Amino acid sequence: MKKFWKWKARTVTDQAGQETVTERTLFLNGTIAEESWFDDDVTPKVFKDELNAGSGDITVWINSPGGDCVAAAQIYNMLMDYKGNVTVKIDGIAASAASVIAMAGTKVCVSPVSMMMIHNPATVAFGDSAEMQKAIEMLASVKDSILNAYEIKTGLSRAKLSHLMDAETWMDANKAVELGFADEVMKRPEAGAEDAGPPEVSMLYSRAQVVDSLMDKIAGRCRIDRKTTEDSTKVKADSLMDRLYLLKNWR
Repeated sequence: MKKFWKWKARTVTDQAGQETVTERTLFLNGTIAEESWFDDDVTPKVFKDELNAGSGDITVWINSPGGDCVAAAQIYNMLMDYKGNVTVKIDGIAASAASVIAMAGTKVCVSPVSMMMIHNPATVAFGDSAEMQKAIEMLASVKDSILNAYEIKTGLSRAKLSHLMDAETWMDANKAVELGFADEVMKRPEAGAEDAGPPEVSMLYSRAQVVDSLMDKIAGRCRIDRKTTEDSTKVKADSLMDRLYLLKNWR
């Protein structure tokens, strides 16, 4: 079993020489479960045992491109069920399945240089049309379960969240806070500093919107005034435009 998580505990020693754990930190780095947790009774139990080995509030640092949605779902449930407060801090990227885990935080903080990405679940299927339909239905169910986590945290409508997932949406720190996926942007505390600093700028990248914008620009440059011609061997401008929009709609 290759562990993708690591615990670190900070301890203090009192005057009597007794050690006391004052803070527990969980680091989730890299792919969330390189091997699927599906039908795995060992790995989830090890993770849960380590999570419940102590008590009190915990901090979870996430820097992961995502991974197995089954593992992410179970980790999310374990963190949601944990008795203490769970502070999630994203210091690099929380994409795909990792973004689902982040939603379990009592408080979610994002580094000003971090990114969050959400998208539709994907799988590999093999078989006839019936098997393909089963895969489609399974992916729809998985998406619904992911939407539950996003909806609880952000308060956004399922339709809005579904659209963001369809578009494979990337969010910078400010946009993640703006949309409710995070609670605050991490800042270095400075004593006596009251300067509000430069205005915040939030950025959101959607692959679908970029493609649509590019296709619209190409269409604008390729637009040709309609002309009447008797030469049937020439391709009409309207036909070219129809083909261009067909490519756009069926990409």
